[in-house]
Amino acid sequence: MKMKQFILALVLSAWCLGVLAQADKKDFEVKGFHLDLRIQVMKPEALKAFAKELSDFGVNTLVMEWEGSFPFESHPLIANKNSYTKAEIRDFVSYCESLGIDVIPLQQTLGHMEYVLRYARYAKQREDRKDVSQICPSQPKLNKALLTDLITEMAELHPSKYFHIGGDEAYLFGHCKHCSAKVEEHGKAKLLAEHLKMVCDIVVSLGKVPVLWADVANKYPEELHQLPKETVFVVWNYGWALDRFGDPAKLVDLGFEVWGAPSLRSNPDNYYLTRWNYHLENNRDFIPLCRESGYNGILMTSWSTSGIYSAIFEDKQTIIDLIALRNVYPISGFRILLAAYAQSMNSSVALDIEKFIAGYCDERFGFTESQSAEFWIALQGAPYEVIDARVDKQKDLTVEHMWEGAQQNQTTMHTLKPKTNKEEFAHFVLMNDIRENYLAFKVVEARVNHPGFTLAEREEVLEDIETILAKDRKISKQFCRLNKDLLYKSDIEVENTLRTKRVLLLKRQLEKERK
Repeated sequence: MKMKQFILALVLSAWCLGVLAQADKKDFEVKGFHLDLRIQVMKPEALKAFAKELSDFGVNTLVMEWEGSFPFESHPLIANKNSYTKAEIRDFVSYCESLGIDVIPLQQTLGHMEYVLRYARYAKQREDRKDVSQICPSQPKLNKALLTDLITEMAELHPSKYFHIGGDEAYLFGHCKHCSAKVEEHGKAKLLAEHLKMVCDIVVSLGKVPVLWADVANKYPEELHQLPKETVFVVWNYGWALDRFGDPAKLVDLGFEVWGAPSLRSNPDNYYLTRWNYHLENNRDFIPLCRESGYNGILMTSWSTSGIYSAIFEDKQTIIDLIALRNVYPISGFRILLAAYAQSMNSSVALDIEKFIAGYCDERFGFTESQSAEFWIALQGAPYEVIDARVDKQKDLTVEHMWEGAQQNQTTMHTLKPKTNKEEFAHFVLMNDIRENYLAFKVVEARVNHPGFTLAEREEVLEDIETILAKDRKISKQFCRLNKDLLYKSDIEVENTLRTKRVLLLKRQLEKERK
């Protein structure tokens, strides 16, 4: 009997060791978060507090998309009004190191370069004279000089062995006459690989490993063998078919290291809409797939804007300003999605969304099971966009019905009383208030755009607008209170102004007609 028990114990031990070995094998070496600072530039102390929270969640890598918040000295026009000092960046990177977080800098090198190319100094390097988002790959000498400066200066402040070179969403790739001619002769794959190789070689010359988004490269993979073998590709997928940008398995077959990237804030999320369940499903579905595919890392992306800008021109080419399209609520309101990511990232079991929500609400707010269910229903709402006074892709749902639902959800949010973490809960309440007031305006907007609208209704509409503006004044005060430690005062003022811009424009239009 004892011999049988001994043999059984050996078998069980061997099985357990095998399971542990398999778990270790499937665990991610890089557990990362991507922070986008194109807008909503965080105060230095807020950055540190956020890094500490990420560390507590088990994150060991932070990709910083500094954009114009980096204090470039070699190209002083690029740094924006809220740019950090080099001392502040060194201090932040050092603090992250003390937490066990590797800070990887990201410098765009193909698309999303508006913040550089908007200036006359770089006009020759634009792929298009009006859409200044992309650098022209057919200017290799100018590009190499510029990108060497930017990458070198940024790399000096980041000891990480990695350097992220962007490379995503190059919508204009092959567009200009010079690039079109090269594409005609050699194809897009060659043009892209030559540009990426030039950038990767700069990174490698500095002793760093190149990292880039995989979407554009994976679409034209035929010449990627030219890139350094240590290059890392990040496959970002926010809930669509795995091969939307090409089959990621081709990158693995070429011998490249691959990381996966779901999203915490992404299109069409904006001030007025967050697709909470969509992002949780993205966690649930994509992270286990990355683990099963043997990806070495996972990187949660978080976009403060779409990365697309509307330019205001002085003449046919000179840019006065760039306005970011699609602003979202600040990162301060998304701890619940961070926690879901942490659970998915650190477990080989796929996220159970309902169980997670119930557990989170119990732990953070002291809610009962029924209160948690009420909260989850109210938080999700009807997550649809309103475009041109109609609910997008929902023929049977009217704007009025959306508004009525938002009012019901608003009542629920204001009725629920958390026992703990009241400030965190206040963000959810505020986001719901913002959406309700937005939909109230959308009802007004639909009314004035109806063919039957007459000036006889003007006074009633103006009263509705005044009600909306009065509610927004309260919203603005709460937005400032909840985010004053996170964002600069000037940015908070911009956020509050943008939220009611269309309301005020409509008010002025109607008042003008009344005179």
